[in-house]
Amino acid sequence: MEPQVKRLKTWHAVPMSEMARNTFNPIRSIVDGMKITPNPKKPMIALSIGDPTVFGNLPIPEEIDEAVIDKIRSHKYNGYNPSIGYEEARQAVADYTSSHDAPVTSKDVILTNGCSSALDLCITVLASRGQNILIPRPGFSIYKTLGESLGIQVRFYDLLPEKSWEVDLKHMESQMDENTAAVIVNSPSNPCGSVYSRQHIEEILEVLERNRIPMIADDIYEHFVFSENKYHSMASVSKTVPILSCSGLTKRGEFKHFSQKLFLVPGWRMGWIVVHDRSNAFHEIRIGLNSLSQRILGPNSLVQSALNDILKNTPQSFYAETLEYIEDNAKLFYKLISEIPGLKPVKPQGAMYMMVGIDTENFTNIKDDVDFTEKLVSEQSVFCLPAKCFQYPNFFRIVLTIPKEKVETACERIKEFCDLHYNGDSRSYISC
Repeated sequence: MEPQVKRLKTWHAVPMSEMARNTFNPIRSIVDGMKITPNPKKPMIALSIGDPTVFGNLPIPEEIDEAVIDKIRSHKYNGYNPSIGYEEARQAVADYTSSHDAPVTSKDVILTNGCSSALDLCITVLASRGQNILIPRPGFSIYKTLGESLGIQVRFYDLLPEKSWEVDLKHMESQMDENTAAVIVNSPSNPCGSVYSRQHIEEILEVLERNRIPMIADDIYEHFVFSENKYHSMASVSKTVPILSCSGLTKRGEFKHFSQKLFLVPGWRMGWIVVHDRSNAFHEIRIGLNSLSQRILGPNSLVQSALNDILKNTPQSFYAETLEYIEDNAKLFYKLISEIPGLKPVKPQGAMYMMVGIDTENFTNIKDDVDFTEKLVSEQSVFCLPAKCFQYPNFFRIVLTIPKEKVETACERIKEFCDLHYNGDSRSYISC
């Protein structure tokens, strides 16, 4: 009698979680699906990546490096840290952030794994399944990715290019209902490069106050404004609306004692949430943020331990020179692209970006912004990000941090491309 052979059960496909299924990053999806084959005769110029370290033309000062190296050598910060961050690091952020109109203590600060993590915690603590959040259009795609991954409905409110990307207040309010948990506002803006005036911020806050809806302020570019503009934080203007402000070391700026501050270290993943509770409405939210922070047990111990030194000891010249460099690039990009038939740039006021409209109806064999940017790569080796990534078709975004010598070359190639394909009347398509 032959021995019986035990049959192994067949494995069925293991399903992903609902959260994983709902997670979708439109930038990655659109860019990964694009046909990006540069012209082999022309070196590639990437105007698409919002990372100021890519070209190596904006190095950080030694003081920032040394602040972290000193902490490594001390061997005091190799263990677990409190989930909301070291007390001294939170106090450093509080000191750095606090102002007369928006005072902050360490108890108002939670450190996070980058600004995107701060946004994640804020959306998670404020909104539940069945509720909705409002986000700008065009706006940074991570808002939609984070909200929908949690089963939260994401609704868009429009920005107005003819008004330097101010909020369409009527449209914003029309999107609100009893299930609206929060509104995300971003100024200075990615992808628009807009900076809101105090008056416009007051108008936005009036809408939120009338509807009793809190704000999530994406302040990663705070005070990163050009010389003709002035920065006002949402928190400094608000009298009653509770605000969760998200920022970090990535590209942060500060206008304090007449100096500009910028930190060009996105890979260090150091962010924070500052709770501005004007009307004592965030008691439960504070508890919730503390609980949610325990999911990752705190951000990088070494970088946060160096925060106090980074915030206090970085040379003022570094801030001023970096901001001047980017503003000069912005002015040159705007001037040169304004002269190209078929393109309509919206003048940036801050941050690191400029949006450019495309008169697609009068371009030969150009269907939309994705098609425009694909063909621009294949013919001219210039890669711009189609604004479909930001839910705003027939625009593209350019990054302003590239080396100066590449700005004119990129614009010359874009002009050559448009001269070849554009058949409209440039006089009827004047820049904003």
